[in-house]
Amino acid sequence: MSTVMVQVSGLHKSFGTLRVLRGVDLSVPVGSVTVVLGPSGSGKSTLLRSINHLERPARGVVTVDGELIGYRRVGDRLHELSEREVRRQRTRIGYVFQNFNLFPHLTVLENVTEAPIGALGRPKARARESALRLLDRVGLADKADAYPRQLSGGQQQRVAIARALALEPKVLLFDEPTSALDPELVGEVLAVIRDLAAAGTTMIVVTHEIGFAREVADRVVFMDGGVVVEAGTPAEVLDRPRQQRTRTFLARVR
Repeated sequence: MSTVMVQVSGLHKSFGTLRVLRGVDLSVPVGSVTVVLGPSGSGKSTLLRSINHLERPARGVVTVDGELIGYRRVGDRLHELSEREVRRQRTRIGYVFQNFNLFPHLTVLENVTEAPIGALGRPKARARESALRLLDRVGLADKADAYPRQLSGGQQQRVAIARALALEPKVLLFDEPTSALDPELVGEVLAVIRDLAAAGTTMIVVTHEIGFAREVADRVVFMDGGVVVEAGTPAEVLDRPRQQRTRTFLARVR
């Protein structure tokens, strides 16, 4: 297997006349945690959504574990995959949304088993057994029969993490996983992500939590204006930033 899990090459994306990504390159090694920082509108979420082809890039390509995402290469041309083929690829790319996106009419257990049963065709008994293990892992084994409305925001986000893990993805993408939470609930979600990092899960985390980035990230990427301004270890980017744009941003958020 390649030592690189996610490779982003020359990614461009526009919405009308607004250029959101302007040639982003990113390499994420297997088993590493990459934290992406940047001001609102810098292209962070669009980058994540492009990695699993929720957004179709205008130019550039993404590979996950060596597999081209969203396209098939024939000679020197790229041909877009069918939606069914893209959905298959997305089962290997876990995505944890900012606002949980749980199904309100399903129990916690049903939220976690829905995709393994529906998308992967796993037997219900096997999916249930796996889901219960994952709920225990995120500290919610006692909430299996509850509905999302009965949970706190932090608990809902931990269910969302368990749901993403249920598909046994090759990489987990987190889009501001704590930004919709009350401050006292942030810690419980970050603790789960820390545990995943310690277990060697490959992750890309868009966040504004500088302390978390310093503690958990193997690599920190700072984006602004649709480009990667600088990247390096937490010590390099957070303590000794080379670029003025990075220094200005960090001065505002510390």
